[in-house]
Parts: sequence; structure tokens; C-alpha cells
Amino acid sequence: MTKTPQHDNPLPSYVAAIVDCGFATWVFGSPPAGLERQFEDRKIPVEDVRLVRVWGLQVDDERELPGHERTSIPDEEIWQVTLVALDGSHFEVNSELLVPASERE
Repeated sequence: MTKTPQHDNPLPSYVAAIVDCGFATWVFGSPPAGLERQFEDRKIPVEDVRLVRVWGLQVDDERELPGHERTSIPDEEIWQVTLVALDGSHFEVNSELLVPASERE
């Protein structure tokens, strides 16, 4: 990994394991649809890790969701891992889709 993550929040153990290894692979053994040719099968280089806040949603208009005057989807925080593809491009991926490459060897 080329960058050292600087976070106020501690890394979860499964994310720290990916960072320590420096390489990741897909948790289900194959990449999501559309990314099959972008990465090696066993060792994908990890460049960076960051905490991302996905903003929730609040709808106050009953016309949009009949029967619900106020509907809320809470904010979510996810750990995002930047992977380096075979062509050198970068992809940001939810850490829950990855495991350290050493676990697959």
C-alpha cells in the first residue's frame, strides 16, 4: 500500500488485515459483474483505505411515498478500499466485498 491511512476512527480488524497484507481478493472468489477483466484473480494491489459517509435520505412529502408522511434512511459509514487494476486505473470498492489475499492462498 502506498499510503498510510489517517483516520479518527480505528480500522475494523477485517480492514486492518487487508491493509497489513497490501493485497486483496474478492470475498466470493470472483469480482462483481463488469469487473472480471480488470483485476488479477488472486492478488489485487491495495493503494488506500478511507472511511466514507453515505448520506441517508429523508422524504417529507406524502405524494412521493403514499401513506408515509416522513420516511428516513439513516446515514451509513463504510470503509472504502482503493484497488489498482491491471491497466493501472483505480477502483474504489466497499471493503465488505474483499478479504486479504493471504486468506485465499
